[in-house]
Amino acid sequence: MEIRDPFNAAARARAAALEDAQNPSVVGELLSIDFDSEERVATYLFQSSLPGYVGWSWAVTAIRVDDDAETTICDVVLLPGEGALLAPEWVPYKNRLQPGDVGIGDVIPTSADDERLVPGLAALPGDEDLDNAQLFEFGLGRARVLSIVGRDAAAKRWHEGDRGPNTPMANYAPKPCQSCGFFIPISGALRTAFGVCANALAPDDARVVAVDHGCGAHSEAMVVTE
Repeated sequence: MEIRDPFNAAARARAAALEDAQNPSVVGELLSIDFDSEERVATYLFQSSLPGYVGWSWAVTAIRVDDDAETTICDVVLLPGEGALLAPEWVPYKNRLQPGDVGIGDVIPTSADDERLVPGLAALPGDEDLDNAQLFEFGLGRARVLSIVGRDAAAKRWHEGDRGPNTPMANYAPKPCQSCGFFIPISGALRTAFGVCANALAPDDARVVAVDHGCGAHSEAMVVTE
């Protein structure tokens, strides 16, 4: 089917696309010509075979101010069509980072408005060794500490993770960590829920474990002899 071209500028549009592409092989046949309501602006679409741009088209914009004026080429761009291969949506670095991504020498800035943190003077009860009055008077403590959001997120992550109660290791343990002699309770608001394993033979040595986690290296897992 012949494509209607009131501007009679398809050849000029193709020449503009070829000049921009600098490679005749990546500019294909004319696909369509789209006009505005007054037929003063037209967009010429040419098939693209540019590597990495599957489903894209060369779009050449032309304008004619009146029927007697010469057509002017305004712009040449690549436009995606339906089903075009597109770059993934941009995700900020702080949302892309995953556990284990930080390596030796890496520095990961924490934003000033991170909801997981609050100023040190707003420390949660029991999270600091000094009370708020002492922190203010002596200027001690950390600039920022965990907020309720940060604390709850950590507790949820730890409890639902590999060192929580819902793991095969914990399910087959003779007793939970809270009754183990190698269990060291942590300080702060999470002391009743988590501690650190101090058993060199345990799979979680030197790691935070939930009080209801467990493993076969429990201190009271003794061999009973008759």
